[in-house]
Amino acid sequence: MDAFLEQLLARRSVQQYIGEEISNDALQLVLQAGLASASGRNQKPWEWVVVRNRETLVKMSHCRKNGAAKMLQNADCAIVVLGNREKTDTLVEDCSIVMSNMHLMADHLGLGSCWIQGRMRYAEDDTTTEEYLRQLLQFLEIFQLEAILSLGIPLQKPEPHQVESFDTSKVHWEKF
Repeated sequence: MDAFLEQLLARRSVQQYIGEEISNDALQLVLQAGLASASGRNQKPWEWVVVRNRETLVKMSHCRKNGAAKMLQNADCAIVVLGNREKTDTLVEDCSIVMSNMHLMADHLGLGSCWIQGRMRYAEDDTTTEEYLRQLLQFLEIFQLEAILSLGIPLQKPEPHQVESFDTSKVHWEKF
């Protein structure tokens, strides 16, 4: 099997971390993977807030209803991905590429990561997730929240996906 496909199959969302610190070198590689991302018309409309402060991570864990961000309590790091509304109309797509690249690099390094959707979601206090995080992290109104990537040392590594389980009926050739 192709090595890159194997990595894609192995990349799984990890929501439980052992609470240990990831190395600064590993974090820099994850950030570099994000910076290497493609974007529409090469606008690179993203900005990130990297959070390692435990108190802030615990507060951030309340940015989504129904416990959808609780893993931040034991994560070593969170990368909040924002898009500049004034730069491009493709910021959602561009920021999604960033998230995907960082997710893959984290897995490649043996780190656990989870994509926590932020855009169009609500915090436990009934404000939007974006409003909640804007107040906590103090980013400007021109920035739209896309998502948060949690990072940490995984408690356990989920089993890889299996090619045989893919629903190939979703692939259409020439016409729908």
